[in-house]
Amino acid sequence: MKRGYETANCAAYDLLRQFSKENRKNQTEAESILWKAIRASQCGVRFRRQHIIGDYIADFVCLSKKLIIEVDGGYHGRTAQIVSDEQRTEDLR
Repeated sequence: MKRGYETANCAAYDLLRQFSKENRKNQTEAESILWKAIRASQCGVRFRRQHIIGDYIADFVCLSKKLIIEVDGGYHGRTAQIVSDEQRTEDLR
């Protein structure tokens, strides 16, 4: 039986795990502010940050509520990134 938190693409896991660790060490200012507000179950639910789901690394995830929060920076306004973000959103739904 597959548990709910085992959601990563096994073929890409090692690479995604490296990126995930780097993202946690080098979070943006916006991510840092949000993490301070939601970490340690301050919202009544547990969040994970830089959590791997499929081929993606979600900024913040509450598995029990099936909630994903993405904090997008300036480069997300570029046309190519908008298309990529839309595909990511659809895949994660």
